Amino acid sequence: MINMTTPLVEMDGDEMTRILWQMIKDELILPYIDLKTEYYDLGLEHRNETDDQVTIDSAEATKRLGVAVKCATITPNAARMDEYKLKSMWKSPNGTIRAALDGTVFRAPIVVKGIEPCVRNWKKPITLARHAYGDVYKNVEIRVPGAGKAELVYTGEDGTEVRETIQDFKGPGVVQGMHNTDASITSFAHACFKYAIDTKQDLWFSTKDTISKKYDHRFKDIFQDLYDNEYKDKFEEIGITYFYTLIDDAVARVMKSKGGFIWACKNYDGDVMSDMVSSAFGSLAMMTSVLVSPSGVYEYEAAHGTVQRHYYKHLAGEETSTNSVATIFAWTGALRKRGELDGIEELITYANDMERAVLWTIESGKMTKDLALITSLENVTVLNSQEFIKEIRKTYDSIK
Repeated sequence: MINMTTPLVEMDGDEMTRILWQMIKDELILPYIDLKTEYYDLGLEHRNETDDQVTIDSAEATKRLGVAVKCATITPNAARMDEYKLKSMWKSPNGTIRAALDGTVFRAPIVVKGIEPCVRNWKKPITLARHAYGDVYKNVEIRVPGAGKAELVYTGEDGTEVRETIQDFKGPGVVQGMHNTDASITSFAHACFKYAIDTKQDLWFSTKDTISKKYDHRFKDIFQDLYDNEYKDKFEEIGITYFYTLIDDAVARVMKSKGGFIWACKNYDGDVMSDMVSSAFGSLAMMTSVLVSPSGVYEYEAAHGTVQRHYYKHLAGEETSTNSVATIFAWTGALRKRGELDGIEELITYANDMERAVLWTIESGKMTKDLALITSLENVTVLNSQEFIKEIRKTYDSIK
């Protein structure tokens, strides 16, 4: 049994991923580790009961303890408000946590033999660096009831006022306000440049500054200034490159590339593009995600959602074959980082061996249905959700 000295922050979640969360703990963690966690229930019912205070508390705990692991959670829409009888349409838990930590999300596909990328020329993983603050995730929205004028107004501390008309509405509509800060954009840029240097990968950054001439252009300028003044020499020294391009040009370039680089995107762009990249590499359930704050705090999670459709099947007593790989890798990533920070080599070895066991299980032809549909391996065995996790345990026991 491996002992831990410092707890992880454990953020439980929703629907099918919550079911997998417990299976993973029971089969792959608790038999081998004397697990210490500070537990926060981020299930939608409990977030509603606490007026979302539990999400804020979990973020503060992450700052204090340094490492967190998070299950997938529901971001409610109107249908979810009715389904769960919510007091309010609570914000995205991920958005709340990312804002609190002011970090950058790095997402990369989990590459395994037998699962070939849909884009045939991709040979290496593409890492998405997603800004983790602001934009649509911290928006303010108004349902415009009828004719009238919507304005964007800034009032300085000295009383200076800047006012721009957004739209003269002739009838009902909607209006949205977004923001970001120079401090957060700068932290994002530093994280991207440092990660590129650490991993010796080229860095791309893309926005739409031709349309958003102030908002997106501010991102572009901050990145370029930091590169020119702080990172250019180091990039040239180790033989990597940085370049900026429009988001639509970046998409075209990505499809023709061989991979092996970091693609930095604003918050929403990174959300969408990471899903595209993970799907093209095989499955949404085959993508790691880690939020890194400027102060060196780490929060690991799966990059996918709560697998709602499978959860309803599970509730109906039907068998599911849900891919748990990204959730397993969230746990191993967090436990490895905890081992690194606390100097516990056994924890690092456990994480490395468990990840190998996951990949070897798939490469041996035993996998969930989503992978069986796209694998190039022949005569594979399709396992249900629990069988797959139990098979990983058998593989791990054979190599540890």
